[in-house]
Amino acid sequence: MAALSELLGDTVADVDGLFMFAPSHSQYERFEDTDVPTIVVAPDNTVEAETFVELPLQFQNVKDRIRFGIEGAMEQNLVEAGDTVVCNVGIFGGDLDSVVRVRVEENMRSGIYDLFANSRADPGVIRDVFEVAIELGKKGQKGEPVGALFVVGDAGKVMNKSRPLSYNPFEKSHVYVGDPIVNVMLKEFSRLDGAFVISDSGKIVSAYRYLEPSAEGVDIPKGLGARHMAGGAITRDSNATSIVLSESDGLVRAFKGGKIILEIDPEDY
Repeated sequence: MAALSELLGDTVADVDGLFMFAPSHSQYERFEDTDVPTIVVAPDNTVEAETFVELPLQFQNVKDRIRFGIEGAMEQNLVEAGDTVVCNVGIFGGDLDSVVRVRVEENMRSGIYDLFANSRADPGVIRDVFEVAIELGKKGQKGEPVGALFVVGDAGKVMNKSRPLSYNPFEKSHVYVGDPIVNVMLKEFSRLDGAFVISDSGKIVSAYRYLEPSAEGVDIPKGLGARHMAGGAITRDSNATSIVLSESDGLVRAFKGGKIILEIDPEDY
């Protein structure tokens, strides 16, 4: 009868890299001197790893988490298509409790890593806007579903390609997304029509903006309406990123370059 360790050994045999997702110092120290490169994927490089991929969102879906880490490593030329890697992740709690063997494929370049790492806006700003949209998707307005559109980055061009629907409550203010009080304001104003425009640094430039870019050539799935079409079109015509909360299905979607890059169910967070 074969020992279990012998059977599981195939999972880590002949791999080209080890991905550790948010390891503790003790966990990292156990593996940093192995015979394959160790790549840490985490919100911060607290273990001072030599090779590190920043994880700006705590993807609750393990598949999304792994895909983001591998895509980031590909963009940094740490791994390439054809490599086989093993991912050490935590599924049932804070500890790294699972090992997944993955073959790196070129089609893993989905654009999710680029959405954060190479957008005009600061990655932390995009993360903060995602968190507002996700929280709004969970709770809605007084228990009712609500839709919202946030356009982040390249604010000057976005303002030139839009017009006001009403008085801009942020016109003379200097408030930034991420501040808890400001986030409450965003949730309150989201019940009204129009887009929020947010600068690269997170300053809220405007609310109630009607986006006017042409929708020609923007491909969105059937069932999604004008809010998604406008959010996609403005990212095609500018260097902005759009984050859209759908009132109909409750999902949060991110657009960049006119395409949907990321789709999140707030109930998974």
